[in-house]
Amino acid sequence: MAKIVAVHGIGQQFKGDEIIHREWWPAFVSGLHLAGRDLADEREFVCPFYGHCFRRAGTLSTGDHFQVEDVHEEESAWLDLLWDAAVESEPKAVPSKADYAGARTLARTPQLMQRALNALSRSKFWTHVSEGMLIGDLKQVVSYLNNADVHEKVLQIVVDRITPDTKVVIGHSLGSVVAYEALCRKPANVVSFISIGSPLGIRNLIFDRLLPRPDANGTGAWPGQVKYWTNIADKGDLVALEKSLAPFFGSRVKDILVYNGSDAHHGERYLTARETGEAASQGLWERSS
Repeated sequence: MAKIVAVHGIGQQFKGDEIIHREWWPAFVSGLHLAGRDLADEREFVCPFYGHCFRRAGTLSTGDHFQVEDVHEEESAWLDLLWDAAVESEPKAVPSKADYAGARTLARTPQLMQRALNALSRSKFWTHVSEGMLIGDLKQVVSYLNNADVHEKVLQIVVDRITPDTKVVIGHSLGSVVAYEALCRKPANVVSFISIGSPLGIRNLIFDRLLPRPDANGTGAWPGQVKYWTNIADKGDLVALEKSLAPFFGSRVKDILVYNGSDAHHGERYLTARETGEAASQGLWERSS
């Protein structure tokens, strides 16, 4: 059974488990090599696939086919948040709300949402993401958080792949949210949890909706029996809006910044980092090291 479970993020609905594995396995092993370790058997590494849960047969409901009129209230809140983050990250490239007369006084109308999409298109972070794709990706996040049937289906896919042999769980982007909730539900014998490019610290939209809910003091539950939690983020990753998760989940979380170059949120770039390899090694070889 697999020692490592690696959970993908949004926008993967047209791939599959074997495709994700083919892309991620060499990246993961490369990170291990930089940490002075190796893993020869690729069967030790599994990538549970849930992208098909967002792919509706016979419709144009995913991909590039969404338009600004399809942006609903919660997706508009995400666009608003991403707009602010993009301005903070690239103030010279991305126009702020102040650059649009009356933008802050307008309700969340299609006009304002189109301005947000136009502004985000100026960001290097979203260079290769069309408006339709961005809206579709946000809809996947909202669907996972709000649709009980989708949430349970996605979560169960990941839970089923965590076995007594699993020592390391890695979650990228939305996959870090799914992996976190899976570990809370099924602790097993997992030693290390590695969140990469994670939005887990985004209040209201994600953090406060996690299952289990944060406690009365506003601290998130610890993920099962995990001994080590390493959170890895790129400073320019706009999805990982909160780079440090220790303030949300406790001081046991080890927060690390890495540099992924021009594609700050890319899963494979996170996996090839030495820091990711070291965090995985900590879980895989703890007893022998």
